[in-house]
Amino acid sequence: MDNPLNKQGIGKLGEDIAQKYLESKGFEVLGRNYLKKYGEIDIIAQKQKILHFIEVKSVSCENSAPNVSRVTDNYRPEDNVHPQKLKRLARVIQAYLSEKFPAGEPEWVFDVVTVRLDTKTLQAKVKFIENLVL
Repeated sequence: MDNPLNKQGIGKLGEDIAQKYLESKGFEVLGRNYLKKYGEIDIIAQKQKILHFIEVKSVSCENSAPNVSRVTDNYRPEDNVHPQKLKRLARVIQAYLSEKFPAGEPEWVFDVVTVRLDTKTLQAKVKFIENLVL
């Protein structure tokens, strides 16, 4: 039987939590998981006529083995948004914009939402990092 909190399960749960968080902050979610062969945008949302392309980074705060801690208090999920990832995201964003807005690009920004999941207490900490440069 598959563990719902494997890497993909944690990622999906993190995206669900991020979506609820964004909606609570007045964002309208327009789409999720816009996929191209060279990358994916996790969430596309809009707030006050500005399009937001949002990368979600989720991490479980539970140890995977008794003596091995993969996640420490110093670990930041946003550190996984490295230059190569940003390059791929920029390419996917341009593909989305040219596909959905052929007459001209709307105002848009790139954001990151991090979700730290505590699988023991079933709680999550969400951090919203706005308007990053690609």
